[in-house]
Amino acid sequence: MFRFWNGTAWSQELSPTPHAPAPGTGPARGQQPSAPGAQPQGGQYAPNGSNPYAVRQPRSGALWWVLGGVLALALIVGAVIILPQLLTGRSVIDTDPGGGGATPQSLCPPQPSEYPTVPPAQGDGRVHAGGMSYPELGSPWSAPSSENRVPFGRDAQTQTVLVEEGYDGFSSWVASVLIAELAAGDGFFSPEQGSEIVTECIVGSFYGDAEVTRDDQRNEAITIDGKEGWIVESHLSFDIEGLETKGETMIVVIVKTSDVTSALYYASIPDTTPELLQPAEDLIDELQVEG
Repeated sequence: MFRFWNGTAWSQELSPTPHAPAPGTGPARGQQPSAPGAQPQGGQYAPNGSNPYAVRQPRSGALWWVLGGVLALALIVGAVIILPQLLTGRSVIDTDPGGGGATPQSLCPPQPSEYPTVPPAQGDGRVHAGGMSYPELGSPWSAPSSENRVPFGRDAQTQTVLVEEGYDGFSSWVASVLIAELAAGDGFFSPEQGSEIVTECIVGSFYGDAEVTRDDQRNEAITIDGKEGWIVESHLSFDIEGLETKGETMIVVIVKTSDVTSALYYASIPDTTPELLQPAEDLIDELQVEG
């Protein structure tokens, strides 16, 4: 059913066809009605033969143009944000030590549930792991043992000295030196790039939720046994509840042992045991690459 529009309001009368004459405008007796498409409205004829009382179809074409424009804009914005990450294959991280930026968890690998069997000691007085070795430290350092917390680590071996036992009721704080293998395919391609990522992940793994301030003393290229390497030596400051130690020295050395592998030397020496720092630093010059 159709209503009629007189230019200001809709009529009360209904019509089964849009071509019927408007109320009060029907043909006089004996007069033939005008042909459809030429119906007068308010003393004027509809232009182009259109019916002023016909139901107009919605202009869906314009709507689709609007929706298409919105969709195109959304695709452009998405490409600007997402495409750089797809091309690089990694999340963007803040590598500025003083910036306080946290490394995304997606960049640091989870601790593996299993490790390859550690080979037996070679009896040469050196600690071997990841294609690299150092002379074993004597007392008060512990015997070498496996370590499963080092990010990107393989075949990790460590020696430790107990510094604070049970500081939180069940955990102990130690000084440590460590070597391990790092595969080049783990997300970095040079010793320098590796040092940036590994250092951030070590801070995130070994200090829990504590806020850590990092002050680099060395961050430079180094040669280890004729191989390309990079060293970061940094003082870390933190405040962990129940722990007397409020800072320590961290040493990270990454050595490119082959075209596809790298090795890590890591040391952490609390400020409360400064006598242990020199032995840890001396080991850097005594690192040997195997094979």
